[in-house]
Amino acid sequence: MAQAQQMRSPEDYLARLLGTLSPLAPTEVPLAGAHGLVLAEDLTAALPVPPWTSSAMDGYAVRAVETVGADRAPVRLPVSGDVPAGTAPGPLAPGTAMRIMTGAMLPEGADAVVRVEDTDQLPGQAPLPPVVEVRTPARVGLNVRRSGEDVAVGEPVARAGTALSGTVLSSLASVGLSAVRAHPRPRVAVVSTGAELVDAGAPLAPGSVPDSNGLLLTGLLAEHGARAAALLRAGDTAADLARVLREAAGEADLVITSGGVSAGAFDPLTMLAACPEHGRGTSLSFAKVAMQPGKPQGHGTVRAQDGRQVPVIMLPGNPVSVLVSFTAFVAPALALLSGHGLQEAAASWRPWPDRRASAGATKAVK
Repeated sequence: MAQAQQMRSPEDYLARLLGTLSPLAPTEVPLAGAHGLVLAEDLTAALPVPPWTSSAMDGYAVRAVETVGADRAPVRLPVSGDVPAGTAPGPLAPGTAMRIMTGAMLPEGADAVVRVEDTDQLPGQAPLPPVVEVRTPARVGLNVRRSGEDVAVGEPVARAGTALSGTVLSSLASVGLSAVRAHPRPRVAVVSTGAELVDAGAPLAPGSVPDSNGLLLTGLLAEHGARAAALLRAGDTAADLARVLREAAGEADLVITSGGVSAGAFDPLTMLAACPEHGRGTSLSFAKVAMQPGKPQGHGTVRAQDGRQVPVIMLPGNPVSVLVSFTAFVAPALALLSGHGLQEAAASWRPWPDRRASAGATKAVK
């Protein structure tokens, strides 16, 4: 049954709405499909970064002690081989150097890398020289990145609640992870109410109007990281609306309706809430919110055929009211379902103080 309407502040109504929702249950997702999701667990490194001790420069791997005095007189060392990135070199023979690329594994026995600029060789592609002339003495650890110096195995790398951006996913891959547990994108079904609605571009019979709200809401859902599970229409009867809502809930985590939440004689959502026959399985609550446009609002649940109680957010029918109401109430709800915290979701909008209903209108801003 419908609850009695009462004037509420936008903040109070939003708090009540968000209080009925919970983040969607997390699932395991490969990194390649996790962009934009919210992490559901703390993560630690499975690999060290760097994974092995490597060169930080293009140059020559050496034993530092064998380059002492190179600033006074160049030290000539036979070049025993190349170390490209991605290869496992053999050990460095005493009294020799190896040409090494940036990121390549440091050979056993080497403890420093002399930059190519500090030798007699030119940077760039060239045959392997038989001898390199080192002109600057090296110290132990020069131009060397030690295994694990950035991140050690077991070190925390991401906390639950982290939004999985491209940079975060790249970091997780670098520490040996291939999948994460994350909250899925909400599946949202959109229901436009009104027997007068027709497809965009269709000929208009007397009294009919194009359904612009359906396109508006599916577009806004995509822009907020949700998936449109269905785009449906319902007529102005409780029976038809009940049927469409059950269909909408079948593949959705959330149902959004537009229109039919005011005090009109043929507003289908308020009729459904008052109809014992067709209202079974639905629990709908309506409120007047101190904002304009968007004063009539509602939320509740509808029982899907699989028994799930799927949340419903009911918006007014005017397209401007839909846009404002989506920003004020639906966007925070999507944030909460996606795994963002309650406080973060509630902080995703604010009203202009001089645009509340008492002053004539409300504008919600991100």
